[in-house]
Amino acid sequence: MADKSRLLLFSDLHNDFRTASKLSEIAAGVDIVIGAGDFCVCRRGLAEIIDALAGIDKPIVLVPGNSESEEELINACRNWKSAHILHGNQATIDGITFFGIGGGIPVTPFGSWSYDFTEDEAYALLRDCPVGCVLVSHSPPRGLLDRSSDGRHLGSQAVRDTVEKKKPALVVCGHIHGSSGQSHRLGESLVINAGPSGIIHNLL
Repeated sequence: MADKSRLLLFSDLHNDFRTASKLSEIAAGVDIVIGAGDFCVCRRGLAEIIDALAGIDKPIVLVPGNSESEEELINACRNWKSAHILHGNQATIDGITFFGIGGGIPVTPFGSWSYDFTEDEAYALLRDCPVGCVLVSHSPPRGLLDRSSDGRHLGSQAVRDTVEKKKPALVVCGHIHGSSGQSHRLGESLVINAGPSGIIHNLL
């Protein structure tokens, strides 16, 4: 692994094609790109927004949000050779281990279109998360970067417990738009709610 890897982090693009174009431009100056879910809106327009991003030729790690399923994301990215789709599994890129989990955790109130998981399902998906990795989770840890507009904490306890136990070097999340662009530390781990505009992070 290089002494420092330059990462571009984003989440919750929601079919914003103008921002997708800007992200593609920014990606030319980084080593690895991370997209933490919700590329489309309510399962609609996924292929089109992925096509808008697919000019990124740097390695890119993607997890499904609650707006698209793992299967839909894999299918949309089938011709994107630099894309790594993670959901309960890992990939090693340039010596960095990434582990991903997608979907809304816990189950959202949005209904049948939302790709959601219970906390118990999330614990099972996170079981093999390696110590010290980069964890990419659509849902933030409970109590951190997860406050709704009415003050409730909407993050995942399973994600939080995994961060506290496995101590990832970096956690990239999204889902709760009111916390986008913000970061906070949880123990030894830096947690970033990336948001759509893109954040550059130097991973030492």
